[in-house]
Amino acid sequence: MQADFLDAHERHWDDAERLFQSQRWANADHLYGMAAECGMKRLMLAFGMQYDAIKDRPASQQDRVHADGTWARFESYRSGHAQGTSYALSPGNPFADWGVSDRYAHQSNFDQARAQGHQAGAQTVRSLITKAQYEGLL
Repeated sequence: MQADFLDAHERHWDDAERLFQSQRWANADHLYGMAAECGMKRLMLAFGMQYDAIKDRPASQQDRVHADGTWARFESYRSGHAQGTSYALSPGNPFADWGVSDRYAHQSNFDQARAQGHQAGAQTVRSLITKAQYEGLL
């Protein structure tokens, strides 16, 4: 299947929000990270990230990271693009304590506060996606 980062961003966000409302902190937390990662990667494509369509993945190994690593990679693309000046992320990475392997952790390790922090990070990315759509970047 061909990757569609924008669609993945939207569906992971929607599912995370439903799970959050149901107080399913562990799965909501995981999907907020996935939503943020997919949204950032879609913007990174718009800012010049190379994509290997044959292998269906970012061409650079450095870009094959998840939300915790994508936050920093995003900046390298945004800062080098003429339209990127108004798409800055906060310098503090809200996903620094998030890992894709956390999906294996027991659900008792997750609470509302943790999920809310990652929700806020994903919302930041979501706002940039909305802005990019409005401005015709996406």
